[in-house]
Amino acid sequence: MKKHWALLVGAAAILMLSGCGNESTTEPEHTANNSQQHTANNSQQHTASDMNHSASNEVPDGLKTADNPTFKVGSQAIIKADHMPGMDGATATITGAYTTTAYTVSYTPTTGGEKVTDHKWVIQEEIQDAGSDPYSPGTEVTLTADHMKGMKGTKATIDTATPTTVYMVDYTPTTGGEPVKNHKWVTESELAAT
Repeated sequence: MKKHWALLVGAAAILMLSGCGNESTTEPEHTANNSQQHTANNSQQHTASDMNHSASNEVPDGLKTADNPTFKVGSQAIIKADHMPGMDGATATITGAYTTTAYTVSYTPTTGGEKVTDHKWVIQEEIQDAGSDPYSPGTEVTLTADHMKGMKGTKATIDTATPTTVYMVDYTPTTGGEPVKNHKWVTESELAAT
């Protein structure tokens, strides 16, 4: 009888331990998967996967060509911005120079996902029904820009406003890969002479 009882207790202990073992291995895997998805979703907001790399050289209606830009169309400059991987330090060819107000904005993509904060740059002419007067930080606007997936048509909050010359540029990422054509936008302060 003692042997039978000992076997029963031993079997119960093994079952309990194996159950605990499953819980402890399942939980970290579940947590790790959630963590990876969360990280991927956060980083997607700022990675090249959501960015429209190359675009047409068309510009929004009403955008004025800069009269005397620091960097002339056709010249080269070094990019000092990291909007996308491989951008910082890349040599850019200037394909357009325009006078406007550039904004950093925060918005939730129309495609869903987490909120994007301090996106650089949206310009005055990429805001629905924008007049000529610059918007103040905190103002809610509707975007017509489509630089990122889920950007066009979304409500956004103006974070900062900077009257400046903005540039459309071609460059090859420092990380390798295909050349980027007509990237919109880089501000004058984000460029340096070659």
